[in-house]
Parts: sequence; structure tokens; C-alpha cells
Amino acid sequence: MSFKCGIVGLPNVGKSTLFNALTNSSKAQAENFPFCTIDPNIGVVPVPDERLDKLVKISNSKKKINTTISFVDIAGLVKGASKGEGLGNKFLSHIREVDSIIHMIRCFDSEDIQNVNPNVNPVRDLEIVETEMMLADLESIQKRLDKKNKKNIDKEQLKILEMALDCINNNKNLKILTEQFNYKILNQSALLSLKPKIYVCNVDEQSIQNGNKYTVDFINKFGDTNTIIVSAEIENQINQLENDEKINYMKMIGLKKTGLSMLIQKGYNILELETFFTSGPEETRAWTVKKNCLAPKAAGEIHTDFEKGFIRAETIAYDDFIKHQGWLNSKTNGKMRLEGKDYIVKDGDILNFRFNT
Repeated sequence: MSFKCGIVGLPNVGKSTLFNALTNSSKAQAENFPFCTIDPNIGVVPVPDERLDKLVKISNSKKKINTTISFVDIAGLVKGASKGEGLGNKFLSHIREVDSIIHMIRCFDSEDIQNVNPNVNPVRDLEIVETEMMLADLESIQKRLDKKNKKNIDKEQLKILEMALDCINNNKNLKILTEQFNYKILNQSALLSLKPKIYVCNVDEQSIQNGNKYTVDFINKFGDTNTIIVSAEIENQINQLENDEKINYMKMIGLKKTGLSMLIQKGYNILELETFFTSGPEETRAWTVKKNCLAPKAAGEIHTDFEKGFIRAETIAYDDFIKHQGWLNSKTNGKMRLEGKDYIVKDGDILNFRFNT
């Protein structure tokens, strides 16, 4: 499975610049005027994983296949978007299609870049976007809870909608729903406000290591658990460089991880994802599954027939596979296990599925 992250925010906060950097392309227009991006740009990016390279070497694989993440550059929202301002309804519909939301927040001063508001205020900017999404949710909930539509909703989804409506009407935190329902169930509700969120504070080069007054104010308000500090412009510069130049440049400016690496790590955490591997002479490949995924479901990521005809999974933990240099030595040293239908796949497992067709 590949997950899809939508990059949202007010106009001219750096969304398209970040998108171009993450996807290492100039696919998204990045110009200095509002609503430059109208139709969403989509980029599919291989997920870097140094474990994959080690497995390729040990198995002497002909091919290496990374798992992927999709980024969607969604046009800027403005106050009144839920009522159609700035073509807002169209843009809000694009957000419904993503698995998680990357909130791009402007945290830098510049006289050269237009701002739809009179000053830089990241807390206010986020609240504008989240309010518009909440108002769009309110309209959607009211329509679905109308008598003629209500009868077509199952009990669990009905409870989610009623609880969400109560939260919005009484200014309660919608996070209480995440304590009672899992991500998959909540996602079926298609409510924008319930989508997992990552906050990206877009700063200038001088603030890349320690942030600035804007990032301090933002983190004081919203916390740092799902917040990262990135310079979209610097990320764009990094991705124009060759590998050695990239490493040297990052060292020079004191950058330990790229924005892509930080976003993927946060994304995997908030979406509760893990990676397992298949590895052999033909190819080594990474696969993404939800945490606590059972072995047959993981097999189904490769092919539906694998899940239907699942017998068992030959399983080696990543550290054992590396230590014993592959399948044969791991098996000889008793590190290969045969796991059945109730086995919960662990992050880093190297798996080989046995199945009937």
C-alpha cells in the first residue's frame, strides 16, 4: 500500500516549492501570486530505507524496489473557502481524497513574497485553514444526518457523525473521536477535521537549525509531536545536488535529515504504518502495511491470491538476516520461523509466503 499526503495551507506559504523539493521535480508551479496551483499536482516518491540497500547486497538482487509515498500539492485555501471563496469548494474536495494532511505554515518574513494576510502569524494561519475544513465538515454532516439520508448510514458511522457534530457545535476537541475509533473507521467518515495531520513550519535558511520566534509561538500552541521545521527553499536546493554534494551541503548548514525523511517518519507514525521486505536473487522489495497486520493480509499486499491461499510465512527478523547474511545461514542457525495465520507482522521482517492457488 502507498499512502497519500495532501499539502495544504494558505496561498504563497511554500506548498509548491516543498512539493517540487519532495518529488525532485519542477512539476508544480511555484510562482508569487495566489492560486497559482488550481488543479492538484501529484508526485509518487520512493521511500528511502537504508535497510533495503543492505538486503539487496546480501541477496545479490537484480532489482531494488522501494515502497512509495504520494504527495498532493493542493491549491491554497483562504478564509471563506467552505463557502466557495477562492474556488474553495473544489480544493476542499481534493483534501478528502488523501490519507493525511501536511499543513504548510509560513514562519518567515519576506517583502518579496505576497501574503494574503497583513502579517506573518502561523497560529492564525493554521486556525483559518482548520476552521474552513471544520465548516465544510459541518455542512457535510448536516446533509448526511438529514432524515432521508440518515437511514442509509450504519450505526458506527452514525455515532461518529453525531459525536463530530456535537464537538463542532460545542467547540470541543475532535480528538476525542480518535480515542474511541481507529484510523480506518474514522477515515471512512471522510471528515477533513479527523484526518491525521503533520505541521510543517516553513522557515528561512537562518532558522533551519533552531527555528525562530514564529516556530516557538506555533509549537507552544500546537506542540512538537507532529511538527517539523523545514526550509522549502533549502530542500529544493538540496535536491538539485548530486549525492556527495548533497551530503556536504547538509553538513555545512547543519542539517541532519532532509524534509522528506522527517515527513516520512512522521507520516508512518501518525498513520501507524510499518515495512516488511521480500528478498531474493531476482529482487528485494519493501512493502508497507498497517501496524498489527496479520500475515495473510501482508501476503495480500503482494497479490490477492497469496492472501486467499495463505498457508504460512517463512519469517526472519531483519537483524538476524543481516547477522547471518541471508536466508540459508539464517535457517541453518535456527533464525527462520514458520508463522501461521495469526502471526502479526513486525517492522523489518523478511518474509516468504507459502500459499495454495
